[in-house]
Amino acid sequence: MMDCVDQSQTMPKLKTRKAAAKRFRATGTGKIVRRKAFKNHLLEHKSSNKKRNLSKSTLVHERDEDNVRLMLPYL
Repeated sequence: MMDCVDQSQTMPKLKTRKAAAKRFRATGTGKIVRRKAFKNHLLEHKSSNKKRNLSKSTLVHERDEDNVRLMLPYL
């Protein structure tokens, strides 16, 4: 007879929001990194300097960090 894990005793798995998983990642220190906006289209009139700065990643604001962590429970 197989030993079954009692399902009522284990915590349920938490689902990751896949849309958030594609947009955010964690740094080595545990902070959350995101891409900057305004770099997808209508780039002709933007200066090279502006486009270069928009290419860099930046940290998620501390007020939004808790919401992102809820969407990514295993981050």
